[in-house]
Parts: sequence; C-alpha cells; structure tokens
Amino acid sequence: MIEDPLSQMSEDDDRSPPLDPGCPESVTESLTRTRNCSGISGSGSGSGSTSVELQAPYPDQVLENVLENVLCFLTSRRDRSAASLVCKSWYRAEALTRSELYIGNCYAVSPRRATARFTKIRSVAIKGKPRFADFNLMPSNWGAHFLPWVAFMAKAYPWLEKVYLKRMSITDHDLAHLAKSFPGFKELVLVCCEGFGTYGLGVVASTCRQLRVLDLIESELADDEEDFIDCFPESHTCLESLIFDCVDCTVNFEALEALVARSPRLKKLRLNQSLSIGQLYRILIRAPQLTHLGTGSFSTSDGMIQGEQEPDYASAFAACKSLVCLSGFREIMPEFLPAIYPVCTNLTSLNFSYADINAEQLKPVISRCIKLQTLWVLDTICDEGLQAVAAACKELRELRVFPFDAREDIEGPVSEIGLQAISEGCRKLQSILYFCQRMTNAAVVAMSKNCPDLVVFRLCIMGRLRPDHLTGQPMDEGFGAIVMNCKKLTRLAVSGLLTDRAFSYIGEYGKLVRTLSVAFAGDSDEGLKFVLEGCPKLQKLEIRDSPFGDAALRSGLHHYYNMRFLWMSSCRLTLQGCREIAREMPRLVVEVMRDELRIDDNDDGPGDNVQILYMYRSLEGPRDDTPEFVDIL
Repeated sequence: MIEDPLSQMSEDDDRSPPLDPGCPESVTESLTRTRNCSGISGSGSGSGSTSVELQAPYPDQVLENVLENVLCFLTSRRDRSAASLVCKSWYRAEALTRSELYIGNCYAVSPRRATARFTKIRSVAIKGKPRFADFNLMPSNWGAHFLPWVAFMAKAYPWLEKVYLKRMSITDHDLAHLAKSFPGFKELVLVCCEGFGTYGLGVVASTCRQLRVLDLIESELADDEEDFIDCFPESHTCLESLIFDCVDCTVNFEALEALVARSPRLKKLRLNQSLSIGQLYRILIRAPQLTHLGTGSFSTSDGMIQGEQEPDYASAFAACKSLVCLSGFREIMPEFLPAIYPVCTNLTSLNFSYADINAEQLKPVISRCIKLQTLWVLDTICDEGLQAVAAACKELRELRVFPFDAREDIEGPVSEIGLQAISEGCRKLQSILYFCQRMTNAAVVAMSKNCPDLVVFRLCIMGRLRPDHLTGQPMDEGFGAIVMNCKKLTRLAVSGLLTDRAFSYIGEYGKLVRTLSVAFAGDSDEGLKFVLEGCPKLQKLEIRDSPFGDAALRSGLHHYYNMRFLWMSSCRLTLQGCREIAREMPRLVVEVMRDELRIDDNDDGPGDNVQILYMYRSLEGPRDDTPEFVDIL
C-alpha cells in the first residue's frame, strides 16, 4: 500500500502530516456512532441489567478521548504524522487536535480538502514554486497563487492567527482579503514571494490591530506610493517583529521612528537600505530592547552636512544588551564597523552577506564573536578572513560563503585553503554553503573527517566541470568522503567535475539524504540510477545540465510516489519518455515547460527533447491554472 504523498512530505524537514482523502464514509459514520453512543452513558435511572448507566464506554471512544488529550502535547509534525498513520481512529483524533498546518507544495492538495480535514487550524504555512525559481530557471508567472487558499481559509478558519508563505504569488487583493477575514490575525511572513505591493501591506498594517509579526524576506514588491509603515495604529501596537530589508522604496523615517517608540514589545527589526546609519542611531536609542537587528545601509546619507558632529554610534549599540543577531550592512562604509564592537561578544548570528569588506576589516569584528553560531559572508574576505573565522568562532554551527562576483571565468578569492581552515577550527559545524572557483579533494575529505556532524553540505564550484585544481582528478573522492563520514547528512549539493563514481558513493552511503542538488555532473544514466535506487529517504531532487535521460528517469519509478518533487532542466529527456512516466504513475503530476516549442499531444517523437521537467505527487491530479508554456502530460 502506498502512503499518502503528504505523509511522506511531513518526514522531510519535520513537516506536517498527511492530507489524504477523508475517512471512508462507513468509517466516519462508525466513529460518529461511537461518540453518540458514549453520550448515553450516565443517562436514565433505575437499576437492572438493561440500565444504560451500567454500560461501559466503548473502547474506541475512550481511546479517542485519551488520544485527543495526549496529542495536544505533540508539537513535532513528524510525530503527528506518524500518529495519524496508525489507524483511522488516530487519524481522526490527530486532525481534530491539530492547530498548525504545513503544505510543502501548494499543488499537492487542494484548499478544499485541507480545510475539510483540519478544522481547528490557527497557523498555516504554504510553499509554492520549487527552489530553482530563485535562480531564474522558472518563469515568474508559473503559478502558485495564494488566492484559492485565502478564499477557503477565510470560510474555514475565522480564528486564524499566523500565515507563512514561501515562493507564492500574492496580490494586494489577497492581502486585503486576509486582513479583513481574520479579526485575531497576528503574524504574516512572506519569503521570496511576489505580485503584491505596499498598498496591500498598508491594509494589513491598518486592519490587523493585534499584529505581532510582519516579516518580508527576499520578496519582490511594488511601490504603490503607499507608505505601509505609516498605516499602523497610532496608539500602542503589539509588534514584536518587523522585517522589511527587501523593500526597495523609501519609507517615511519619522513614521518608522514613531512606530518603534510605541512598540515596546519589538524585539526584531530589519531596516531597508534607504535608512542611513544616522537614522539607525535614532532607532537604537528608541529600542534598546532589540534582540535581532538589520542595520539598513550602514552608511551616511547624502544629505549629511559636511563637518557635522557624528553621533556616538558605539554607545547606541552598547545600550542594546540583548542583541544576539545582526544583519544588514547593504551599502556599508567599513569605517563605521567599530560601532558594533560592543555587541560582538554576545552575538550568535552575524550576516555579512551584503557587506563588501576584506579580511583586514573583518578580523577586528570576528575576533570578538566568540559565541557566534551562524555566519554569512561574501567571499571578499578571502581565505585569510576564513582563517580568522576558524581561529575565533569555535561554536560555529552554520557557515555560508557567497560570491561577490559569480562569473565563471575569474579566479575567486576563496579556495580549498579557507575550507580546510574552517574544518580544522570549527569542528562543531553542522551546515555549510560554500561558493568558490577552485577546490581539492583533500580539503573536502578533511572537512568530512573534522566535521562529522555535518547535516548540510553544499559545495558550489563555479565554472563547469572543474576538477581538483591541484591533481586534475574528478571531485569524486571528496564528495564520497562526505557521504561516508558524515552519518547525519540530509542535504547535499554537488558540483565540479564528477563521474558516475561520485553518484555510486551517494547511492551507497547517503541513506539519510533527503535533498540532493546536481549541476553539470555525471557521465551517463547510471549516475542517476545509483541515487534513485540507493537513497531511500530522498524527497527533493534538483538536476540541471547533466547527461541523464529517459532510462535514468525510469529507474525511479519505485520511489517517485515517496518523493516531494523531481526537477530536471537541460538534461537529455524526451517527451516520449516523460509521457511514459505519466501513464505509469497516474497520481504523479508531470509538468513539461518550454520557452518556444508548444507541445503537440499527438507528437510522440523520441527526438522531441524536454527543456524542463517538474514532477510532483498530488492528491488532486493536474492543476487547472497552468500558463501557456506549461503542459501536463
């Protein structure tokens, strides 16, 4: 028996339980009768063998009562998913006690089905487009519309408090509908979303009087000439988190300063680049209670008078005794970096991924960050800067090194030297994303041995088919060592010159890998076969520009119903091969995308190459909002 697709989805990243079809009618009626019969107990009077007072409660009814009380304490989505799969009674009890709903793919289940099964939801999280949309590999109008979801939720969940959306298409009308439908609404988080503007945000700010969180993260929004900051209530607010560092338009600073002043609970604030360090100083004076801060531009404004007395920025930071997370620095003037020295000792998270600074500018900061657990930086800090990180940050758990210049034909400033230094100095590391232009097997092997607790390893060697730059050999042994020695690994991204041997290592040792990203790698179909046949936990597989064709695709027939999705672009797939998969797996949605050639349903020519294939499991079958460039086979 094949499990419900969303049951498997919940196993990835500890997410929500299954949203399979409701209980069969006979089972539902049986459970209803059990509850109704239990109400008889204790009614009536008198004695005798027929008295209903003497009848014991049905075992199923007792079990449901106990379950509902116990399940209320289960907070892990994975645990709840497991509980819901025990039997129909547990399935029903879990649904009745669930308050948080997670949808890993907005097309995997319909809003109608989700709201019918889960009736007491207060928090909803929905994801839309696949991750490759972040790299402009998917047209912006592909879909993932929030409209049908907000329409159903407005009817089913009048007490809804929280909404988290990622890579969804949202309109101002959707935001207005959301704001006006839920009187107790408290939290809105939009990550990598698009389609809305400042007008919709203004409606949310003015309508949701209990709003605690408004977080806009890496989203694209239009400037509707509506200053949403000025739309918050003029009296006391409940704001605890306000993140708008992705907003390109200028905000009214006076309105922002007044908003911060009347928001005593505010703990997280991330400013956009329109705000200068002078304005940041005034904000810090108003909100010394902040724990998370995005600094904005971290530079002076153009209107600053020459020779004007600079505020004491360091004292303003020093007053923020609770500050543990620092980001921003979008147009940084490095001469102001000493201002953050007073808070460095307590920082657990530092995001310099927009800060164009060198190793010498980083060293005085990082040497003070002895408690740091998360660090994001640009590769402008060079290997020397990474060596400084390794020397100072012994508690580091996550490191991301982004490229300042992502061109393939340059010699990047970070290499195997920096990676090896990190592996030797930061032995508690659990997650790394590392962009570079050159790497060696020896450095990757060293990381696998020095950091055995790695859960996420993403090495992005920019430039196609680049080997070990010292030996000229493929990078097979390096990635092989990662999957062999890092027993907790669940996410892996591979790059550089790789043969099928690397994929054989992944298939043999990557038994816990859930997410695999592949670019410009492999020799033949055998490479992908090793992965699909050897990685039982695989949930998300992303492949681009690799020599995998129809035979490799067919090797995963036994596993696709257990995966959340498969994405393949610029590989060697044919339309005929994709159609065969669609015929053999009717519960799998097989989408084919083209830029130019429109697919003819009568054309099964084996030479008709597929540009983009996106396959995902769904309880609903094909969606009904496909744009012209998408065909569902």
